[in-house]
Amino acid sequence: MTEHIRVVLVDDQPLFRHGVAAVVAAQPDMQLVGEAGTGAEAVALLDEVEADVVLMDIRMPDVDGAEATRRLLSPERAARRSTPLRIVVLTTFGLDERARAAVDVGAAGFLLKDASPEFLISAIRAVHAGTAVAAAGDLSALLATTPARTHPDPPAAFATLTERERLVFDAAAEGLSNAEIASRLYLSESTVKTHVSNVLAKLGVRDRVQLVVLAHRHGLGGDARDDGQAHGG
Repeated sequence: MTEHIRVVLVDDQPLFRHGVAAVVAAQPDMQLVGEAGTGAEAVALLDEVEADVVLMDIRMPDVDGAEATRRLLSPERAARRSTPLRIVVLTTFGLDERARAAVDVGAAGFLLKDASPEFLISAIRAVHAGTAVAAAGDLSALLATTPARTHPDPPAAFATLTERERLVFDAAAEGLSNAEIASRLYLSESTVKTHVSNVLAKLGVRDRVQLVVLAHRHGLGGDARDDGQAHGG
């Protein structure tokens, strides 16, 4: 039996919250377990209730969405939870500096507030399953707004990736889905899923969003790497 995905909605606009709450409540596999109007209220609420996915407005009075995300995903709070907490940032602007800051501290992605209800619901299910959420290319574009700087050396664990895992890493860093990676590398989706899981484990990152953040931070993946390897089977 499938358990409900427990959702918390955080936004300072009551009318927007009401609309999203109605969409979530209409889903047979979801349960709205709380609402908050500010980041501070969200942190207090989530210290009291168990949730799986948080829809977090990025621009709010007092504590904004990026700071609330940082507090909610802090190691001490994470240690108290029985299940992982996934946070999806809601922003009016696709390339928003605060959204980038939230992704940097662990948010599972971001959505525009004018996304369709169907896309929103799909995003909740995706992040609950451990998948990154952002329109194709948007996450890389968002991170590219970071001022140019010298990239630090890649983590030592990067050298432990096999050649196939590096190809999968490159594709995932571009934001490709498992199906798209499978098509590019002539692999089955189940094989790609296994490779992605191995890459995440070796690099010590928890999801594909953090993989993209790591790739950007260290100048790895896709066009950033100049090792002459071709994308292929």
